[in-house]
Amino acid sequence: MGEIVVLRHGQTEWSRTGQHTGTTDLPLLPEGEEQARGLRAVLAGRQFVEVRVSPLVRARRTAELAGLPATDVDPDLVEIDYGGYEGRTTAEISEELGREWSIWRDGTATAAMPGEALDDVGRRVDRVLDRARARLGEGDVALVAHGHVLRVLTARWLGLAPEAGALFALPAGRYGVLGHEHGRPVLTGWALG
Repeated sequence: MGEIVVLRHGQTEWSRTGQHTGTTDLPLLPEGEEQARGLRAVLAGRQFVEVRVSPLVRARRTAELAGLPATDVDPDLVEIDYGGYEGRTTAEISEELGREWSIWRDGTATAAMPGEALDDVGRRVDRVLDRARARLGEGDVALVAHGHVLRVLTARWLGLAPEAGALFALPAGRYGVLGHEHGRPVLTGWALG
C-alpha cells in the first residue's frame, strides 16, 4: 500500500517573517525555490500515482521544482482563510487582543474578523484524504500545499480533531509521510527534507 507525502511549499517572504499567509498569493523566495529543488532527488524514488496541489502559486511552483508534475489542482488544499488576521504575525494579534492568541485554540472565525473555522478546514481535508485513500492501492500520493492546512490534514489522517494540528509543526520546504502500521493510519516521517 502506498503512502501520502505532504509537502509544504518553500519559503516566501511572509513565511520567513511569520506572517499568516492564507489566500494571499505570494511567490517563492529564491531560497524557497532552492528548498523545492533540493527535494527532487529525495522524492524521485517514489512512485507517485497522483500529485494534488493547492491552486496558489507558491505550492504549484514548489511541486514543479521538486519534480512533482501536478495531476490535479485541488481547491480543498488551499491554506486556511485567516480573515482579518491575514498578513499579521501571532505576536501582533496577541498584542492587539491583550493575551496570547493561537489559531489552534482561538481560531480565525470571529464576528469582527471572519475567517475560516478549523472544523470547516477539517471537512475540506477529509475530502482530500478520501480522494487520496482511493489511490493508495496503486502507489504513493503527494499533496503539495501549506503549513496549517497540512497540519490539520495530518491530524485528521490520525483520527484527531483539527485542533490537534498544533502538534505537527512543518517548516517551509519540508515534508511528512502518512502511512499505515498494522492497518492503522500512522505518521511514518515528519519535517523531512
